[in-house]
Amino acid sequence: MISISGLSFSYNPQTTFRFPDFSLSKGEHGLLLGESGSGKTTLLHLLGGLLRNYSGSVVIDNTNLSTLSESSLDRFRGQHIGFIFQKNHLITALSVEKNLAMAPYLSGLKIDYDRIAEVLSSLGLAEKQKSKITELSQGQAQRVAIARAVLNKPSIIFADEPTSALDDKNCDRVISLLLDVANKNGSTLIVATHDQRLKNRITKEIHLV
Repeated sequence: MISISGLSFSYNPQTTFRFPDFSLSKGEHGLLLGESGSGKTTLLHLLGGLLRNYSGSVVIDNTNLSTLSESSLDRFRGQHIGFIFQKNHLITALSVEKNLAMAPYLSGLKIDYDRIAEVLSSLGLAEKQKSKITELSQGQAQRVAIARAVLNKPSIIFADEPTSALDDKNCDRVISLLLDVANKNGSTLIVATHDQRLKNRITKEIHLV
């Protein structure tokens, strides 16, 4: 499902990241651990095809990402990968429903409004479907971002520091939500974090130094 080998990436000659080889099977979950500056976000962006021109091999869902053209990579990412960024990147000018509709639209898939309603309901947001993003609390906006990431039933979900600014109660709520969604869809989940509280929820660990 996910396999990297000999992977390294340079932003410039002074900043090069080298990552340990690892693999995850379908439906397996892993923590990507490391201090700030260790390359966690960079690695997630490489795995998600958001960064290119790397050395080594990145294989996602039996596809070597380096073999894909830009357009094919965009389509592959939209159909197979759900990404939860540190910032939610929701479009404030659009409603919750229209923000979610962008996920299948940009992936070349049919927009299924029943599916949008189903996902929002599963995350306790059924009554917010027509709301503006500016009308949501921070926690509600975070759940909308999760809904967008899982709407296309991706086989892989990447989450970048989803609990870093949360207290213990909300940290547990968010990681439970991610695990529930991933398990329901049979998705592989990788959470990049320096939050040690997550170790008792996901046992597979990938350490960056």
